[in-house]
Amino acid sequence: MNSRIIGLRVAGSIFGIICIAQLVRLLTGFQILIAGYELPSWPNKVAFVILGGLCIWMWKLSYAGSE
Repeated sequence: MNSRIIGLRVAGSIFGIICIAQLVRLLTGFQILIAGYELPSWPNKVAFVILGGLCIWMWKLSYAGSE
């Protein structure tokens, strides 16, 4: 395995972990307060979709590069 494949897998794993954190906030309804104002949950929905896509893309690239 070369460093490019390892880098893609590490990046994909980090995107996946953050994607799961976004999903957990959506499912639990955890509130985030900034200066007394609650952060809405719609940015988490957008982040979940984008990060999930990036995670899958990085892992697919890592397998395509290992052939």
